[in-house]
Amino acid sequence: MAITAAMVKELRELTGAGMMDCKKALAECDGNMEAAVDALRKSGAVKAEKKASRIAAEGICRAAVSGATGVVVEVNSETDFVAKNEVFQTFVQSVADQALTSSLVGGKDGEDVEALLSENGLKEELVSKTATIGEKLSVRRFQKITGDVVVDYLHGNGRIGVLVAGLGASDDAAKEALKNVAMQIAAMNPQYIGRADISEAEMTKLREITIDSALNDPFSLPKPILQKLLDKAVGDSVWSAEDIAIYEEKKSNMNYLPNFLSNEAKTALAQLAMDDKDAIVSDKIFNGLVEGRISKQVKEISLLDQVYVKAEDGKQSVAKYLESVNKELKVAQFVRFEVGEGMEKKNEDFAAEVKAQMGM
Repeated sequence: MAITAAMVKELRELTGAGMMDCKKALAECDGNMEAAVDALRKSGAVKAEKKASRIAAEGICRAAVSGATGVVVEVNSETDFVAKNEVFQTFVQSVADQALTSSLVGGKDGEDVEALLSENGLKEELVSKTATIGEKLSVRRFQKITGDVVVDYLHGNGRIGVLVAGLGASDDAAKEALKNVAMQIAAMNPQYIGRADISEAEMTKLREITIDSALNDPFSLPKPILQKLLDKAVGDSVWSAEDIAIYEEKKSNMNYLPNFLSNEAKTALAQLAMDDKDAIVSDKIFNGLVEGRISKQVKEISLLDQVYVKAEDGKQSVAKYLESVNKELKVAQFVRFEVGEGMEKKNEDFAAEVKAQMGM
């Protein structure tokens, strides 16, 4: 049977496959459109299977919101070029729309991607798009949240996707405020809503890390503690004769002393601090330093404690900003996805790849 351009066009519209693939499928199926569709689907599945082991760490995030419910998804591709492709972007939005209407409920650790893909032929569509686009595509994660109102924000063409659920108000002013908070989350990447959300175990770990960090940077310690360590390094000949001589010459200006000491001397001083950890930790001055550093870190990782990025005075916290809009407005939950975070990315040399394919 002769394969016409109209038949190829019809098959392309049905499947989204390439023109030559459509023509080949129609020829193999003697013009039978239904059989050609099945053939392309099978071919697409094979191609997708071959790509399964490849790394897909690029991609985009997309969100869908309806009233008091919202969802954000991350779908990955192998290259940033494909992430800018309109077909790919339309597919990702369809995943978000499907996730929003899905019966799958929200959860702290995200939802079951395989369960989502099993609904309404989404897995088959993923296979088809993989074959059409020619790269491994992967629905990595999605998360659904609810509140009195939910807003979304996409940054960098979808490199970062944010959802914020609010309680206590749902008017336009509340939506605008939460949109600003979503932008804050995209920019500042908080880990918690407020201090109360940081568990005791996490605070204990943060304190331990802060203590060890301070001890390993002895020249940042309170002067009385630092001086005791220096006296021990010199008096017990922990340092080399050269470093001791440098210390005697430069000790009048302690701020510049580290610039002249050897790396070995600074490492030895830090080891002295770690060896004397129990005594130093019991020092009230040291504890004041540690608590100050912990407080600063908590302000960085706690959304409500962060300085609001649009604050006119440069001091107003996010909590105070929300209070200024509506005292009843609270952030109930937020989700922040950044494309590829935590994934191993493939380092590619495009020029070398082209040369290899051309046999150069």
